[in-house]
Amino acid sequence: MTLRQRSRVAAAICAVSLLAMTACTAVEEGPAASGSPDGGDGTITTGQGVTSEPCPDSVNADNGCIYLGVLSDLTEGPFAALAVPITDGQRAFWKKVNEEGGIGGYDIDIDTYTRDTKYQPAEHAAQYEQIAGNIAAIAQTLGTVNTESVLDDMIDRNLVAVPTTWWSGFAFDETDDGIVLETGYSYCTEAIVGLDWFAGAHGEPAKVQAVGYPGDYGGDSAEGVRRWAEINGATALDAIGTGPNQVVGNQDAVVAAVLAGAPDVVVLAIGPAETAEIVGKLAASGYKGRFLGALPTWNGALLKSAAAPALTALYNHLSPYQNWDGESDGMTELKDSLGGEPPVNAGYIIGWSIGYPLKAALEAAVASGDVSPEGIRAVIDGLEVTFDGLAPDHVYGGEAQANAQQTVNVSQPDAEIPLGLKTIDAEFSGPSFDQTDYSAACVATN
Repeated sequence: MTLRQRSRVAAAICAVSLLAMTACTAVEEGPAASGSPDGGDGTITTGQGVTSEPCPDSVNADNGCIYLGVLSDLTEGPFAALAVPITDGQRAFWKKVNEEGGIGGYDIDIDTYTRDTKYQPAEHAAQYEQIAGNIAAIAQTLGTVNTESVLDDMIDRNLVAVPTTWWSGFAFDETDDGIVLETGYSYCTEAIVGLDWFAGAHGEPAKVQAVGYPGDYGGDSAEGVRRWAEINGATALDAIGTGPNQVVGNQDAVVAAVLAGAPDVVVLAIGPAETAEIVGKLAASGYKGRFLGALPTWNGALLKSAAAPALTALYNHLSPYQNWDGESDGMTELKDSLGGEPPVNAGYIIGWSIGYPLKAALEAAVASGDVSPEGIRAVIDGLEVTFDGLAPDHVYGGEAQANAQQTVNVSQPDAEIPLGLKTIDAEFSGPSFDQTDYSAACVATN
């Protein structure tokens, strides 16, 4: 089955489930919106999700409260191992904001309206419906298809949201009407820039191949591989579609297909368990090529697996954010939040990093005198955000190709480094991205 065919099947299942799940969703009652936290003269306009009363367990008793929503995979879904640390990182980020006085006389609360979506579009939509009327914005919405299941309503409600997904479509206002605050690069960009790095580090590959999950993740990455090959005169072998082992059982078909095509490098857009199986089995089968892994392919626990020697020898990880061994101001603050001890995995770094855009939006909204959802949405176009060195500064809106992050942090597995990754090339950028047309999503999701 091809990536495109798998995507259509997945979308159809999600659509049927969504209709069944959302028909009887209960809506939660939340704190009523009230005026400025000091009970002042109304110079700051507020709306839903903003109260003059303090947040529960408030750090600053005299501050009002801005409630943000979180929709994530927190228990039994396929990405819970990553999503829980992401959410922990977000919680720590906003705790620091509150400890520094909050924003414009408000503390930020992300706990009251944190909900477990189990990484199911129908459950995501159901949980969103329960909290949508009580929040000023969404601090995390995990998954592209999940987010798309409620995107039209988010637009209608003016709910600005930060996604935990790196689909290229969210870089374009035509997709999300400008309310999605994407961070980092897209999977498509990652593949293009990652292959530029590979060409410089290991020589120009003659044949490249993508292996990925269906839809926005694997499809976006595969299109990046295809574009890189086209620009650089290489052959892009047909992308190999696969799924999590819980769905497909094992990765033997992928291993056989890669051995048959014998690419010089394989770009992986899958999960950590599948990454370990594919790399380990191919190495044991005598495969001489190498692997580039997209952001979600790594978990430090892989260094305790049987595939650890193969991963250490043949695999490089790609990330839009600094790794634990980064030396930016942002990484220093992140480490301080943990007392210098490493988190369970790099999801914590993601969670901390994705806090910056919404913090900047809330600061801009307060400065404009309107922290209602409408006021927050109004400041997004042209919003300039610094990530304190964890990622390059970014401007929202405008021309996507000019504003896209084009740098990648390349690392290799290393059991001596916390979280198992040693950075070998920080903020690498290459020539190929500017030679491609990035005027629309690299791949559609339906």
